[in-house]
Amino acid sequence: MQPDLASLVIIGAVAVLAPIIADIPRRARIATVVVEILLGIIIGPDVLDIARPDAFVDFLSNLGLASLFFLAGREIDLRRIAGAPLRLAGAGWLIGLILGVAIGFALDAAGVVSDPEIVGIALATTALGVLVPILHDAGLSATRFGTIVLAVGAIGELGPIIILSVFLATDNDVASAILLFAFSAIAVAAALSAVRLHPRRIARLVDETMHASGQLAVRICMLLLLSLVFLAVELGQDLILGAFAAGIVLGYATRDAPGLDELWPKLDAIGYGLLIPFFFIRSGMTFDLDGLLESPQSLVELPLFLALFLVVRGLPSLLSRREVPPGTLGPLALMSASALPLVVAITDVGVQTGRLAGDTAASMVGAAMLSVLIFPAVALMLLRRSGAAGTPAPEAAAEGSLGGPPP
Repeated sequence: MQPDLASLVIIGAVAVLAPIIADIPRRARIATVVVEILLGIIIGPDVLDIARPDAFVDFLSNLGLASLFFLAGREIDLRRIAGAPLRLAGAGWLIGLILGVAIGFALDAAGVVSDPEIVGIALATTALGVLVPILHDAGLSATRFGTIVLAVGAIGELGPIIILSVFLATDNDVASAILLFAFSAIAVAAALSAVRLHPRRIARLVDETMHASGQLAVRICMLLLLSLVFLAVELGQDLILGAFAAGIVLGYATRDAPGLDELWPKLDAIGYGLLIPFFFIRSGMTFDLDGLLESPQSLVELPLFLALFLVVRGLPSLLSRREVPPGTLGPLALMSASALPLVVAITDVGVQTGRLAGDTAASMVGAAMLSVLIFPAVALMLLRRSGAAGTPAPEAAAEGSLGGPPP
């Protein structure tokens, strides 16, 4: 199919304008991804109607979604978040999931939603892929606060991804669980093999082509991403799981590898510079703004879901009150309640399977967009005022960031 070149040019222009516009309010910086979504809505069918997503844009958007979770998975350093951060994040997510499902059943009884399980899972998500660049841009990755946020975000994405893969992607829960176990075993085997196998010729070529046209290290990373995404989809899992696992494998395999410091900026350039903007801009273009505005119930549900994100993911942050620096518990709750990519994925599955009404999905996605727009911005503002999050994590003081180079 011939791509719509005019739409591609407009999307490219939006991708360029987004960081420029995000930089304008100096005192309350807006996340670039939020601007991308808002500009996507503006150029989309429901507002200016000057660009429409076609099959090619959808393909690039899926690559962007995979890149988003690939780079987020790369940030996971179990050594850094092990212990209290990971334990409290896991306990907090379980509490949030139970609370979210309970709220889902209450909304079902009130006639607001039709599938309480999907609503509960969507409410129990955290947008780690969105928070990682925000933490990097704010210089918080190497702080104790950043470590806690990373642990909360990792569990807040991995947990829903697993549940999405097992209970929502197929009607055969037992078969899906077996396939998920098989995929996990293959991913672990890939990680162990990557750590142990370092052929001298390949290692030499990686070093020699780092600044040459060969770019072998980048090509290996792309092959890893595409392979695990393909494997996940073939095993009936979501591509998000494959991409997230590929990032974790990459981070584990290269965490202490010498000479790869220059690899991370290259991967960031491919992801954040090219592919990921397509996902967020397309999310805005396909957002059902007319359906949201024309439904009084949806307009009421939107702020309700926004508050519920804060309740379900924010309240469990109280468990970490002794782990975070003084004055940062509120920002932690706000960061934890930021959700978007998985909400889009979960509600999309719900609509396609007939388990979730389209107007409810629009309300949840709209609330998730507002959560990413409002919560991190307010959290950063509170952190700047208190100056309380600037203490490096003990493990990060020498390394500069969580699983990657300094921002």
